[in-house]
Amino acid sequence: MREDGFFNWLGETLGDAIHALVELLRSLFGGLYFALHDFLEGLTGSLGISASLFSLIVLVIGLLLLYKGLRAFLRGSVVGGLCWVLIGLFVLGWLIA
Repeated sequence: MREDGFFNWLGETLGDAIHALVELLRSLFGGLYFALHDFLEGLTGSLGISASLFSLIVLVIGLLLLYKGLRAFLRGSVVGGLCWVLIGLFVLGWLIA
């Protein structure tokens, strides 16, 4: 049996292509992971909160409450907007303080 046949070359070429693709995807998604990690560390560090999942969920909820209050103000509902903004500020103030 010959070692340097067509199928040996084809297998090596296909293996090299798969290896290059895997390395490309690893570097791409590895870079995204480190970018996301650094972003979250910077965000939580500037706000003075821990980088736990609970803190991030409470932060998103507080921001959504503020957004809902802003939308209520834009619709012309002053009382509803005031309520949503105060609840959002209460949640964010509790989280940050």
